[in-house]
Amino acid sequence: MMPKQTTDVDRLVGLRITALRKARGMSQTALGTAVGVTFQQVQKYEKGQNRVGAGRLREIARLLEVPVSALFEESDAAGQAQEDVFGFLSAHGAIELLRAYAAIRDDQLRRDVLAIVRTASRLGHAPATEGTA
Repeated sequence: MMPKQTTDVDRLVGLRITALRKARGMSQTALGTAVGVTFQQVQKYEKGQNRVGAGRLREIARLLEVPVSALFEESDAAGQAQEDVFGFLSAHGAIELLRAYAAIRDDQLRRDVLAIVRTASRLGHAPATEGTA
């Protein structure tokens, strides 16, 4: 008998667990302890290396305060938007950036920060030019 292989769905579920866990400010250790596994096992779930059983998946969703369906791919436009959000949240530093941005109380300062980030994004995508003499 061949061992069970993980699938793209397992990897998608893992990415969503990661994004939601980070959004809640929860460590892998805290999540693991709450569901009765080690942080190493949580890492394997998040990387899609191990499948998450149905009961444990339900418990993880409860702890992350989302319906189990939020951990699975959707096929409609709302699902695509949700996929985009999870993609953004998985970018290194995204959660910290959002938390810091949300903590800014002054509306004008918040708009200024957004303008700076947009400019940095454009500069980061600009083609490199070589100096000509």
